[in-house]
Amino acid sequence: MKTVLKPALMISTILIALILLALFFPTWTPRIKGENSISVLEHVDLNGTKQEIMIRGNDRNNPVILNVHGGPGASEIPFAKKMQDLLETKFTIVNYDQRASGKSYHFSEDYSNLSSDLLVKDLLAVTDYIAKRLGKEKIILIGHSYGTYLATQAASRAPEKYEAYIGIGQMGDTVESEIDALHYVLEQAGQEGNAEDAAQLQQLQEAIENGDALTPRDYVNKYGGASRLTKIPDAMTSSQAARHYFDSIEAEHKEFLPYAESAHYPQYEEKERFVKWMSDTFLD
Repeated sequence: MKTVLKPALMISTILIALILLALFFPTWTPRIKGENSISVLEHVDLNGTKQEIMIRGNDRNNPVILNVHGGPGASEIPFAKKMQDLLETKFTIVNYDQRASGKSYHFSEDYSNLSSDLLVKDLLAVTDYIAKRLGKEKIILIGHSYGTYLATQAASRAPEKYEAYIGIGQMGDTVESEIDALHYVLEQAGQEGNAEDAAQLQQLQEAIENGDALTPRDYVNKYGGASRLTKIPDAMTSSQAARHYFDSIEAEHKEFLPYAESAHYPQYEEKERFVKWMSDTFLD
């Protein structure tokens, strides 16, 4: 028994030590070669809290993109470098962990006042910091999934700070989107003959249709609606609701671009197409 426990105890100790190192010690991002390149990962005091910010690009004179992740709490910093490598050659990309998310979570901090309004104020503070640091009058704002709500709120409050807004997995009418998600999981449960799941979901149907409840994400995940596989439709954010929201917007220039070969992360799953569109749209 002792010989079994000792290796298990050693492995557990190592895992705990690695977790503590990840939580309490600074992280880094690989260097980008080039005289005018930038590749930093840092904690910055903004709006009363330390926020983790990553800035990467081959030339800091390139247009700047500020990416607002979804969730809430779904940091994109861990995989952004690999996924945005092509974009970094033409733009300077800023990712940040929102308050209480990822490396911006602090055990000693009180999050009882956490709200979407506070996250929008944080986003505006990050915008001002990035604009000043990189010497830009305006930056390009990208929101993804729940981040589209924060980003549209920020753009509405301070449009002068942004060159353009791009919504990916855009939130629109939340009730419509949730009803679409419900119909998806009910259909999938029926196809798989799972009467128990279908019955539980049907009990929630009235509350969801009245806007008093959300379609449980464990069911959406279970039936592949949150899959990262490109051949499975994205049921996390409804494209139909996004289209209705898009049609209601009055703007000097707007485009609605379906990515048929993508699921919830088209900016990564079809990154070549996304980079080409970004380059054609924002670069001379």
